[in-house]
Amino acid sequence: VIKEIPREIEGIEKVEVLVINDGSTDNTVKVAKEAGADRIVSHIANKGVGSAFSTGLYSALKMGADIIVNIDADGQFNPKDIPKLIKPILDGNADFVTASRFLDKGLEPEMPWIKKIGNKIFTRLVNWVTKQKFTDTQCGFRAYSKDAALRLNLFGNFTYTQEVFINLVNKGLKIEEIPLRVEYKANRQSRVVTNAFSYGIKALIIIIKTIRDYKPLKFFGGIGLSIFSLGFISGTFLFTRWLFTGRVSPYKSLVNLSALLLIIGFLLIFLALIADMMDRQRKIEEEILYRLKKIEFDMRRETKNSFNRDINP
Repeated sequence: VIKEIPREIEGIEKVEVLVINDGSTDNTVKVAKEAGADRIVSHIANKGVGSAFSTGLYSALKMGADIIVNIDADGQFNPKDIPKLIKPILDGNADFVTASRFLDKGLEPEMPWIKKIGNKIFTRLVNWVTKQKFTDTQCGFRAYSKDAALRLNLFGNFTYTQEVFINLVNKGLKIEEIPLRVEYKANRQSRVVTNAFSYGIKALIIIIKTIRDYKPLKFFGGIGLSIFSLGFISGTFLFTRWLFTGRVSPYKSLVNLSALLLIIGFLLIFLALIADMMDRQRKIEEEILYRLKKIEFDMRRETKNSFNRDINP
């Protein structure tokens, strides 16, 4: 994969290859150096794809990257497609570009049915949250502008793919999908999806947490309104019965349940309003963090450029 990455791309001054070694115990570092990697960053222990991606993003920014492409090392994606992937960013039409396996039916790969169904479920869930019409939110072949990379704040250690979409859409950045061919080799064993059910649960938890953080009013308000509505409906039924019959039996047990549902529902709705207020504070803090990171990496670049000018006058 490293050897096939194009080192000369139109519109790009310099291409550098960064390898993230997520606590491997094999010869990853040695092989990567021999293949021509410009820089290798290693985790002492395995932390997961999400953490490896975050490390890669931060390390690439430290290297002065204007465009960051992440690509898996298993040969599933074609490195020669990188110029196509970054073109919308170079043209100023997108901040984040992702390869799609399903945008062009002619390029749709043969993949296990369980993965295809899982992909559709998670894509529809992300589309529902973001109100967009993406076709593939799980593909790991992506390109980020410097601005998109600086604005990303991710928390999932296990995976990052769906969280990126929700994060960047909520920050108003432009996202584009382009159809690219992805190769699925026979008897290929995924290092991430070793168990489809376990992967689905872990990815779903990350999505739910992301929705909680970015849509707190809908998240807590939706749950609270649902519970409050159940209590209101059962309470109305009991009150109507009491008006016409003078008693609530044999539904006396529903009285306490209705009261409990109404109280919990009301508290969750109140919590939703507080969470929405805190969400505004989060947006302010993320904007401050973005500007601080931008200043930091701009200063790093200026220092690096000054050093290069001094040694190459």
